[in-house]
Amino acid sequence: MEPPNLYPVKLYVYDLSKGLARRLSPIMLGKQLEGIWHTSIVVHKDEFFFGSGGISSCPPGGTLLGPPDSVVDVGSTEVTEELFLEYLSSLGESLFRSEAYNLFEHNCNTFTNEVAQFLTGRKIPSYITDLPSEILSTPFGQALRPLLDSIQIQPPGGSPVGRPNGQS
Repeated sequence: MEPPNLYPVKLYVYDLSKGLARRLSPIMLGKQLEGIWHTSIVVHKDEFFFGSGGISSCPPGGTLLGPPDSVVDVGSTEVTEELFLEYLSSLGESLFRSEAYNLFEHNCNTFTNEVAQFLTGRKIPSYITDLPSEILSTPFGQALRPLLDSIQIQPPGGSPVGRPNGQS
């Protein structure tokens, strides 16, 4: 019996604040944040992410965010590209439709955590998934929540994934 093909799975981590969170969070929130994290999954030679436009893909580092601030090795998967794209299409029609996006409760990091577990059985680092609750646990975070809830993030430079006939 032939051993299965293994495909590397990487988590691309971007600081949307470009260092401002590290500098301003102690003053504004009363606690240190290292960044405001946007994440994506890189597998089968493409980068996949979720935002207010739904699930998108691009060549690795191909959004206007540029190269990631860090890359985390999530592991490897036996899931073929064909099966993975079917899975993403299913997610795009159910859990990760564009209208399901919410900055605090259902965002890019929720998506990458779900996909990482599907591909490797491993979660993404908790410092990323815990960030919304850390912000909301502060008086400033609570005060800003109505404004922050209205924010829609979609990194430019990706193409929609899993939409039949190019429909949005």
